[in-house]
Amino acid sequence: MACLHYGKNILRRSSMHHPLFYAAQGVRYRKLEVILTTTINKLGKAGETVKVAPGYFRNYLMPKLLALPNIDKFAHLIREQRKIYQPEEVEEVKVVSKSEEINSKEYEFAANRLAKAKLNIRKFIIEGKGNEVREPVTKEEILAEIARQLQVHIEPENLHLPTALSSLGEYKVPLRLPKAIPKPAGEEWVLNVKVRKR
Repeated sequence: MACLHYGKNILRRSSMHHPLFYAAQGVRYRKLEVILTTTINKLGKAGETVKVAPGYFRNYLMPKLLALPNIDKFAHLIREQRKIYQPEEVEEVKVVSKSEEINSKEYEFAANRLAKAKLNIRKFIIEGKGNEVREPVTKEEILAEIARQLQVHIEPENLHLPTALSSLGEYKVPLRLPKAIPKPAGEEWVLNVKVRKR
């Protein structure tokens, strides 16, 4: 008596090679068209229609409401929501190039403020060595103190400090500012720095 085999195994064992059998197996590899509700990296932006694997849609996108099936009802709903909740377009900030006059006025204001002020820096001293500080005052530290105490921002190349300040006392640190700025009553722009004991 002959045995009848049912299911997929009969297709594998049979010698029939009909094209419809192979066409039906490609159904599981087809992609679904879905509408994204939110922007997803490497997939698309919100509102776009993309093709994804059915399992990815069923197991990840749909439970988290990141995408909806691409049918007329959902497409219409998303279009209507876009009209209602359309985010306001953010205006692009245009960088306006400053003219030389504005730059020179800013430099002049900063230079006048620096020339009139006295910068106080407190440091620990080495016991038994007189006025010598533990850590010398560097250019970066002076720039940070200028920004903190005087609320003026200057570039490192505008401050001339060849060696660090290694002892207590008052110092006059020359400023290198553009030549367009008129010099004060003295001959140079100078920043007064006082290194004090903490």
